[in-house]
Amino acid sequence: MDASSAHQDSLPITSDALLARFDSWGLTYRLHSHVPLRTVDDAKAVEDAFMVDGENALRLKNLYLRDKKKRNYLVTVEQSRDVDLKALASTLGAGNLSFGSPDRLMQNLGIRPGAVSPLAMITGVGQGVQFYLDAAAQQCDVIYMHPLVNDRTIAMPRTDLMTFLDRIGCAVNWLQAA
Repeated sequence: MDASSAHQDSLPITSDALLARFDSWGLTYRLHSHVPLRTVDDAKAVEDAFMVDGENALRLKNLYLRDKKKRNYLVTVEQSRDVDLKALASTLGAGNLSFGSPDRLMQNLGIRPGAVSPLAMITGVGQGVQFYLDAAAQQCDVIYMHPLVNDRTIAMPRTDLMTFLDRIGCAVNWLQAA
């Protein structure tokens, strides 16, 4: 199965249910539907079309990682930021980071490859996933991310994302640029 909304009913929390929760909590977002995006390059090819001129926005790259002690991490950084896994492991106090398998991604974040997003912490919190967010997010007004599927992107005010993370009990660990 792919990570598009056509298969969202097989997820622990559907994209539609997540968006309905945002609505019920009074969180704002702009929803964009598009072809499934699997890579940062795919995202760059379509996101420019729905970005608002002059918007102080952050586009994301998300890494689901696991260390040798079997601890799980979701690391979310600015889309064009290079990530050195060895240096990141040192920063996180983790040993030998590697990418988590698709099965572990589903088990721990409730999503498929290509749909990784901070919003997956709605499942990740209950699985003990540690969340790290690029400190650059503190300087932006809007954050673009997938709502658990890769054929939708939302533009959400940073303040509403922080409210969401707080409401689900997700601690944000700020990751400083190297």
